[in-house]
Amino acid sequence: MLKFEENVSLKPYNTFGIETQTKYFFKVEDAADLKSILTQAKPLPVRIFGGGSNLLLTQDFEGLSLLIANKGIHVLEENATEVTVEVQAGENWHDFVLWCLDQNYGGVENLSLIPGSVGAAPIQNIGAYGVELRSVFKSCTVLNIKTLEEASLSREECQFAYRSSVFKTTEKGTYIITSVCFTLQKPPHHTKIEYGPLKAHFKDSTPTIQEIASAVIAIRESKLPNPKILGNSGSFFKNPVIALTHFNRLKNQYPELPSYPAPEGMVKIPAAWLIDALGFKGSQYGGAGVHKNQALVLVNLGGATGNDILKLAQKIQRAVEEAFQVSLEMEVNVL
Repeated sequence: MLKFEENVSLKPYNTFGIETQTKYFFKVEDAADLKSILTQAKPLPVRIFGGGSNLLLTQDFEGLSLLIANKGIHVLEENATEVTVEVQAGENWHDFVLWCLDQNYGGVENLSLIPGSVGAAPIQNIGAYGVELRSVFKSCTVLNIKTLEEASLSREECQFAYRSSVFKTTEKGTYIITSVCFTLQKPPHHTKIEYGPLKAHFKDSTPTIQEIASAVIAIRESKLPNPKILGNSGSFFKNPVIALTHFNRLKNQYPELPSYPAPEGMVKIPAAWLIDALGFKGSQYGGAGVHKNQALVLVNLGGATGNDILKLAQKIQRAVEEAFQVSLEMEVNVL
């Protein structure tokens, strides 16, 4: 019988650095143990932790918290132009990106320095600088928490959307992702530098994937706080997508309002601009605050509870709704 730890602090397992406790805790270093663990845990509620970078913990948990920590990267197949790689869910995402750069495998360089684990990446359909995870995703292996059945889900079955997937919608809480397969370019033959900051950085040059990654890392480090120094979860809100007619009204009122491409009849606008326009950037509310360099990032300035940060997030949502008639959706999972 596997032994669970009891009354464990979750502060080390969430990048906000919020102090809450879990009644039971287990570090999963071998996915083969999961069926036994879940069988043993019944009827306790179960929570899954990866890198803890997309969580806001607001209270203690009376169930079992599982830290997915299985490791390994394996090449499954390759040809002259592509390689398929299977990565265990507990691998650190940025470490995987660095491994790809060392192998000269292209496709994830724009996603450098995104915090979290590989297993959590499909849940959020992580994205940055013009690239989303789904562009390199092939499939993932999952375990059904209730039935304990294993399955492989394709890209289509994951139903990826902007910062979303089936794991956040119809199948939320159903599966544990144990590994992910990616299809990468070998050698890199199609890079994406059309996104504003990258386009400005490289101008008319044709950078390597290593140069793109270095630029992304530098840009992110200039804007985003290191969670090991200042507790945060990166972007707290999604960029809203609004109707073109709504955007045109706002643009007439605020000519400097930026925009990005979206499906026909819609426009994506930056949540950070809306928040900054209302004067929230750099503000402090008790132990919670809005980062001075990036209005999209809420931070734990020291001793904040999850509810302190949640109240600040809700205050921002209300202000943006009132000023711009735009609903901001939280990207972070509130537990």
